[in-house]
Amino acid sequence: MPMILDQLGQRFRLLRLWETGGETALEAAAPHIRALASTVGGAPVDAALLDRLPKLEIIASFGVGYDHIDAAAAGRRGVVVTNTPDVLTEEVADTALGLLIGTVRQLPQAERYLRAGKWREANFPLSPSLRDRSVGIYGMGRIGRAIARRLDAFGVPVAYFSRTAHADVPYPYHPDLVALARNVDTLIAIAPGTPETRAAINAEVLAALGPRGILINVARGSVVDEPALIEALKTGTILSAGLDVFADEPNVPAELIAMEHVVLLPHVGSAALYTRQAMAQLTIDNLVSWFEGRGPLTPVPETPWRNSPNA
Repeated sequence: MPMILDQLGQRFRLLRLWETGGETALEAAAPHIRALASTVGGAPVDAALLDRLPKLEIIASFGVGYDHIDAAAAGRRGVVVTNTPDVLTEEVADTALGLLIGTVRQLPQAERYLRAGKWREANFPLSPSLRDRSVGIYGMGRIGRAIARRLDAFGVPVAYFSRTAHADVPYPYHPDLVALARNVDTLIAIAPGTPETRAAINAEVLAALGPRGILINVARGSVVDEPALIEALKTGTILSAGLDVFADEPNVPAELIAMEHVVLLPHVGSAALYTRQAMAQLTIDNLVSWFEGRGPLTPVPETPWRNSPNA
C-alpha cells in the first residue's frame, strides 16, 4: 500500500523489487538487506531466499495469515516474523457473517433475479433459513471466536473443531472435522493455511455435512479440497457454498463460476479501507519498533520473542 511505502521510505532505504529489476537488484542488495516487508500473494519467502539474505533480521508480513513465509526456517535462522493480528478480526468476522447470510438466504441470486426483470413475472423462490440451522466453526482462534459471538446474537447454535479444545470457549467441541460436520449442517472454515490443514475439508467431511450442508470458507483456499468441493456441489452431496478464498487465486475454477447456487467473493475478508489502514500501520510499527530496539510487536509463534505473548 502507498501508506506503507511512504512511511517506510521516510525511515529506511527501500528496495522495491517489483520496480528495480527484480532478480538483478536482489542479487546486488542481498548482502545488505536487514528487513523484508511482505504480503500474501507476493513472492514466497522460502528457505532458499532466506539463505541469500545473511543479514536479515525481521520479516514484517501484511496480513494475519503468513503461509507464504517459511516461518519455521526463519526461526531456525534467528529471523523474526511478524503479522497483523487483532486489527482485522472484526472485519473478517463481519465478512464471514455477511457471506453466510448471503449464501443461506440466496441474496446475490435474488438481486440478479430482480435486475433481470424476473420479479414482474413471479416472486423469487423461497430460500433456506438460518432459523433451523446449526453452525460448526473450523478454527477457534481470534476470528473464530468473533464469528461465534455474532452467531450467538443471531441465536444460532455453535460447535467447533480446532487443534485443541479451549477451556474458555463455551461451545461443544468435536474431536475431528468429520464429527463436527456430522453434527451440524453449516460449516465455517477460519483455520490457518498450514501443511496440517491442507485439504482438511475433503470429500469425507463434505459427505458428513450432508445434502442440507453449506460450506463457508473465509480461511485459505488450501484448507478445502477444491475438486472434491466442486464434485459435492455438482452431485448435491452438499447444498451450497460461500467462498471468499480459493486454491489458486485469482484463478477461480470455471465450474464454480458457472454454478448459480454458490456465492463467490474475490478474497475481500479484510478489504475495507479502515481495516487495511490499520493492518498497514501495524506492519510499519513492527519494523520501526524492531529497529528502535524495542523488539517486534506481534511476532508469530514460530519465531517467539522475549516478553511477547508467544514467547
